[in-house]
Amino acid sequence: MKLLKCLSLVILFLSAGTSYAQDQNNGNEREPGHTNNNRFKQLYEEFSTPNQYRSASGAPGPNYYQQRADYEMNIELDDENKRIYGAEIITYTNNSPDPLEYLWVQLDQNVRAKDSKSPLIEPSGAAPADAAGSFVQQHMGAAFDGGFNIQEVKNEKGDDLPHTINRTMMRIEMPQPLLTGEQFKFSIKWWYNIPNHTIDRARSGYEEFKDGNRGYVIAQFYPRMAVYNDVEGWQNSQFWGRDEFALPFGNFEVNITTPADHVLDATGTLQNRKKIFSKEMMNRYEEAKESYEKPVVIVTQEEAEAASKGFSKDKITWKFIAQNVRDYAFASSRRYIWDMMAVKQNNGNDVMAVSMYPPEGNPLWEEYSTKAVASTLKSYSRMTFDYPYPKAISVHAKNQGMEYPMICWNYGRPDEDGNYSERTKYGMISVIIHEVGHNYFPMIVNSDERQWTWMDEGLNTFVQYVAEQDFGEWYPDAIAPNTKYPSRRGPAKNIVNYMAGDQDYIAPIMTKGLNTYSFGSNAYGKPATALNILRETVMGRELFDYAFKVYANRWKFKHPTPEDFFRTMEDASAVDLDWYWRAWFYSTEYTDIGVKDVKRFYVTSKMNQQVRDMMEARGMQESDLPPLVYMVEEGSDDYEESMKNASLDDVTTLQEYIMDNLSSEERKNLKKPNYFYEIVYEKPGGIPMPIIAEYTYSDGSTERVKYPAQIWRKNDKEVGKVIASDKEITKIVVDPDEETADIDTENNSWPKRKKLGDFDKFKNKVEE
Repeated sequence: MKLLKCLSLVILFLSAGTSYAQDQNNGNEREPGHTNNNRFKQLYEEFSTPNQYRSASGAPGPNYYQQRADYEMNIELDDENKRIYGAEIITYTNNSPDPLEYLWVQLDQNVRAKDSKSPLIEPSGAAPADAAGSFVQQHMGAAFDGGFNIQEVKNEKGDDLPHTINRTMMRIEMPQPLLTGEQFKFSIKWWYNIPNHTIDRARSGYEEFKDGNRGYVIAQFYPRMAVYNDVEGWQNSQFWGRDEFALPFGNFEVNITTPADHVLDATGTLQNRKKIFSKEMMNRYEEAKESYEKPVVIVTQEEAEAASKGFSKDKITWKFIAQNVRDYAFASSRRYIWDMMAVKQNNGNDVMAVSMYPPEGNPLWEEYSTKAVASTLKSYSRMTFDYPYPKAISVHAKNQGMEYPMICWNYGRPDEDGNYSERTKYGMISVIIHEVGHNYFPMIVNSDERQWTWMDEGLNTFVQYVAEQDFGEWYPDAIAPNTKYPSRRGPAKNIVNYMAGDQDYIAPIMTKGLNTYSFGSNAYGKPATALNILRETVMGRELFDYAFKVYANRWKFKHPTPEDFFRTMEDASAVDLDWYWRAWFYSTEYTDIGVKDVKRFYVTSKMNQQVRDMMEARGMQESDLPPLVYMVEEGSDDYEESMKNASLDDVTTLQEYIMDNLSSEERKNLKKPNYFYEIVYEKPGGIPMPIIAEYTYSDGSTERVKYPAQIWRKNDKEVGKVIASDKEITKIVVDPDEETADIDTENNSWPKRKKLGDFDKFKNKVEE
């Protein structure tokens, strides 16, 4: 009986002490039928059940399938009338287990049709001031006559196919259902007016230069097959102008006819280069294939300016073949400078880094564009897989930032005198890294941009941050001395203002992009930051990078979902991250962790009043207890001045235990802490994160301890830790490097930092 009483009292001591381990259901009393809101519960409610198509590990299942669409196209760029004429033959292969009664084709240009509903879904108000150009466009300009003009839709025999156009989608009726393994071949003929993309930031169009020449960046220019998959069936969500695309893979044979004085590059490999290129251009091209450090100019600025003075009526046709791509795009102008440089891959294969830009882009573009392309390929390949395509092209287009397989449009332009700021330079390099990086996400790891914008923009922005830091190391002359590349997104502290914002205007990351507030922060910044914190703070680079590479390789040339990503990251790392996905991706909560209280204790053999009270409540005597060690809080009723200088050698009960139970060797290795602290950490924010605590000691030394996020698993409000030290703690700082996106650092320090008054703030600023 005495033993049981002793054990029960010792357990009581522990429960009343500093562990703060009691389960308080996140601070709420549990009621009958109450939902389990523990932040560390698994994501079974949110996730779909694994099946034969998508495994619980996050890998493609044994019966995973995806459709295929192959294209043969003949395109003409009518520079004089600013039009595109096209005819295509699509061969669609049904690899699904389902018979398909009809096909859905995307008509993205219809977002610019006169009767487009896209402008009508955006609210507007009477601004007190507006740019003149914006005012004219909104209130005075005639509607642009855009959108596809579908001239014919025919089957392989040349018979008309019934079809229905619903805004940006066209349903094509087949003579009979398309069964598993069957192919259906049909043709479409169309034309449309090309928009001026500088007016309202169209993703595709032309820019007109002062001399009357135009630079064309052409994409979404052909009717494209929608995705049919195991998750949604037909992905025929309308294109409203923001959310991008979900597309199947296939091969493309594309012939593009332009004025004879244009230069052009596009998705795929040019088949008739020797016919198109002059002898001098071919020599330069062969030189570029052997140049790995410096771009070789294929078309010089002088040659581009000379070509700009004439407007040829003759035509040439550029012939391309692209294999296993999900989309197609091209750029064309007589005003383009063109340079190239080879990039060596880990597998030994070479990729060509390419830039096309008008003279307006120099001297900035000739110095940095192709280097940024090459650097991006190296960084992304290290984080994922070797780049599988023959080239990556960066095209300069005013105010543009848009991506397609092997080619992208990028902004960043000096003034008319060729001067540019550091901001313009970094903006240009960053957008090139970002858009070239999109070759990996989602052009190869082919997520559904229209449903899950963050899966391409967020993942890509995260790797962009890694690649920007690489660029700063590989090209140190491009950045200020002794500094790192000034990345705009990625570092945790850069997302704090957004996370701390008005909750009425913040949506979870797991929201369709069209329906989010603060699109840039939600789809780009927050997921990129979440992944960076996961890599640097929660998992560590080795575990994260391995799992991230597994995900990229599992799903390259396939269609992953968010769950496939979440599951793979856990499957390949043995790190349970359900709590992290829930907090960062399924909620709008924020991080806020601080030091609530610090108490100092002394160890003694003398019973303190707290224990006496507990014993009295249980009807126990001191003789009922085994020899115990007591901790007395500094300043309490039991505290004695003489205790300040007491050491563990004076605690008789402790010394008796040591002498009776430990060998001489074990006794020699014992630590002898003289200071004991109970530190209570609080979590006003909803997101559970690791507690990164930096302890400063009286001798000036520091120690940093990272307590895993699981420390919050049983108490979501506050937790305590007892620190036994041989040195006095003089300072505690939580998250000293600002790596958890903590929105309020006022509670991060002990002793509390003194708040500066307005005069002190002004004085400090003047002194700086």
